Amino acid sequence: MLKLTKALFCAAAVSVASLAQAADPITIKFAHVVAENTPKGQGALLFQKMVAADPALKDKVKVEVYPNSSLFGDGKEMEALLLGDVQMLAPSLAKFEQYTKKVQIFDLPFLFNDLAAVDRFQQGPQGKALLTAMDDKGIHGLAYWHNGLKQLSANKKLVEPKDARGLKFRVQASSVLEAQFVALHANPRKMSFAEVYQGLQTGTVNGTENTWSNYESQKVNEVQPFFTESNHGLIDYMVITNSKFWNGLPADVRGELQTIMDQVTVEVNKQAEALNQTAKQKIIDAKTSEIVTLTPEQRAKWREAMKPVWDKFSEEIGADLIKAADDSNKAP
Repeated sequence: MLKLTKALFCAAAVSVASLAQAADPITIKFAHVVAENTPKGQGALLFQKMVAADPALKDKVKVEVYPNSSLFGDGKEMEALLLGDVQMLAPSLAKFEQYTKKVQIFDLPFLFNDLAAVDRFQQGPQGKALLTAMDDKGIHGLAYWHNGLKQLSANKKLVEPKDARGLKFRVQASSVLEAQFVALHANPRKMSFAEVYQGLQTGTVNGTENTWSNYESQKVNEVQPFFTESNHGLIDYMVITNSKFWNGLPADVRGELQTIMDQVTVEVNKQAEALNQTAKQKIIDAKTSEIVTLTPEQRAKWREAMKPVWDKFSEEIGADLIKAADDSNKAP
């Protein structure tokens, strides 16, 4: 009888513990490497806010946001996701080449004429397929978030491609981005985002490429006297999660989180260009730098100088995928 009572007590204790455990909210750590006043930073906060306000997720899910490399830096965040130390990231699309070569398409210079073309491609079948292209590697894509089109910065005026010759440009860890600067006879240097300001300040690098919001939020204009509005490439993010974590969520929770992510994405992409234009104006108002605006003829020269990069990576990325992206420039 004593043994039976003890067994029943243990079973009850296990049951209570299980209930308590089930009642604990699912914690999603959303880490990123940029400031909060950027498209990505604002998107992460909006996602956190909408999850907290959703009645269907009340007491079930808690989102914690870690901006500015405060949890993991550029070089460690993907490993952290795969190990389960974070549950959500929004890395630049340039970060995925070791998981699938196809995503390199977003790094090709002068591929998209504007963000409307980017939207048409990302929302089409080929763009959507890329979100799930890394599932077998443990990475599941949830959405594309815009940051915006890239501009050049340097310690000298960049008006024609020959002006970039010999300069040391900071690049993300991307073979395509390295190749575009090699095509200009410049020297690409891989460097994490958090090190850029110091690298420019000390002369380790003397040029870079980024969006207006990233330039302004990191005060790059304090250490770069010249910007060239080239719109030569894209910085977008893929919001990703650990495939095992995502597939292990209850179906109703997973569905609600995806719905919220879709809603946040619409808002992020709507606000990205406005944030970039505001940041550009702040740089102008600071009067620390000169912004060079290229004529259509000058921009055509830059495009011609970088275009060979398309052929170089055509086999890896897929000629059909490049054609689909290029076709997105044609308005329907």
